[in-house]
Amino acid sequence: MIKKNDIVTLTIEDFGKDGEGIGKYDGFTVFVKDTVIGDTIQARMIKLKKNYGYGRLMEVLTSSGYRVPARCPAARPCGGCQLQFLSYDRQLAFKQEKVRGNLERIGGVQFTAPKESGSENALMEPIIGMENPWHYRNKEQFPIGWSRDGRRIAGFYAGHTHSLVEIKDCPIGTEENQKILDIVLKHMERYDILPYDEGTGKGLVRHVLIRKGFYTGEIMVCLVLNGKKLPAQTGLIHQLTAVPNMTSIVLNLNREKGNRILGDQVILLWGKPYIRDTIGNLTFRISPLSFFQVNPIQTQKLYAKALEYASLTGNETVWDLYCGTGTISLFLARKARKVYGVEIIPSAVRDAELNARENGISNVVFKAGKAEEVFPEECGKEGARADVVVVDPPRKGCEQTVLDTIVSMKPDRVVYVSCDSATLARDVKYLSDKGYEVRKVCPVDMFPQSVHVETVVLLSNNFSKAKDYV
Repeated sequence: MIKKNDIVTLTIEDFGKDGEGIGKYDGFTVFVKDTVIGDTIQARMIKLKKNYGYGRLMEVLTSSGYRVPARCPAARPCGGCQLQFLSYDRQLAFKQEKVRGNLERIGGVQFTAPKESGSENALMEPIIGMENPWHYRNKEQFPIGWSRDGRRIAGFYAGHTHSLVEIKDCPIGTEENQKILDIVLKHMERYDILPYDEGTGKGLVRHVLIRKGFYTGEIMVCLVLNGKKLPAQTGLIHQLTAVPNMTSIVLNLNREKGNRILGDQVILLWGKPYIRDTIGNLTFRISPLSFFQVNPIQTQKLYAKALEYASLTGNETVWDLYCGTGTISLFLARKARKVYGVEIIPSAVRDAELNARENGISNVVFKAGKAEEVFPEECGKEGARADVVVVDPPRKGCEQTVLDTIVSMKPDRVVYVSCDSATLARDVKYLSDKGYEVRKVCPVDMFPQSVHVETVVLLSNNFSKAKDYV
């Protein structure tokens, strides 16, 4: 019988939902991260359940043909890039199957082509990947802490822990990150500024948030503090402004205990309180608290697919829920009669309104509040209509009242943009049971090297006499 700390030899035969390799030991299922299908490995058993367990990779005895060298020296301990050892073409195949599997199993979507045929039903389009799946992130949030030898360090937390792994030059981040972090850490050392300690609630610097406009080159540095001011901040500003394209330096104040990264208060230290970037031929301002897709190259492809699925003729009233800084809303507004965007973060709504004005778009209205409250209230008013509803919710998916309002308004088309295919599938099942039918599905790889995948789904209602829209 297998026991904890046993060393077992496994051949990896499949992937779990979080990218772990799956092997069998005398019929007992074992999950091992950092392995790929086709590897033969040795693993130490670290956790046992009744019917399955978890192992830690000790040695790769025979490498799979899909295994590639990791670019990042911290790839194994860091919790960010779960698929960095897997060739990119196989990453795409894994994500396509993940989306398909969730929609079939949870959502009840019928894909008629047999899986073993290698083809897809017309419902499922091929995943949209990247030509260069590295250095794509326009935003990274680096926790600040202590190394074991007493140095101030920046990095990321190891998977499922709050143990800090030192990383400054992340291969999916921007090249300026390392220089900026070196400046901040040296300043902290010089003036004996302490990193924040989650256990005691003491210390000053919690995170360094860095954002970059990929097409404008503009850079923002946001220092998240457990306090109101950074010692000798004038000297730090002077050093940071020497970084080419530095545009905005701000403080974010977060004095609450817990793992929430950003507080609500932002103080401008230098430059503008925002940076700008473009998607297609639209320009957007991005402030520290605003949601903006982290992969600008793939964002343009994602929004183009959403716009294609919306199939607008210029006569539609469109609701864009969870609209952030209005990115999808403005793309839709150029093709629709009227667009209403709903977003919970007030600063994002202000940015959305400014984005509309600066892009010369006047047929869009943004409303601040929870989608599950604003959308039902507005749609309950006399004369309200919704021809197309676009939703781009957080990972937990749509609230029940949002789905119920969609059903009651009977829009011809629902375009669902999702960062979690499991909650997407749950919501698709609900809408399908209420008279909607899935017409198209397209995964988009917004997060290469990780297990996450964005998905766009088109649903149309069966009350409409319209046929397929795309």
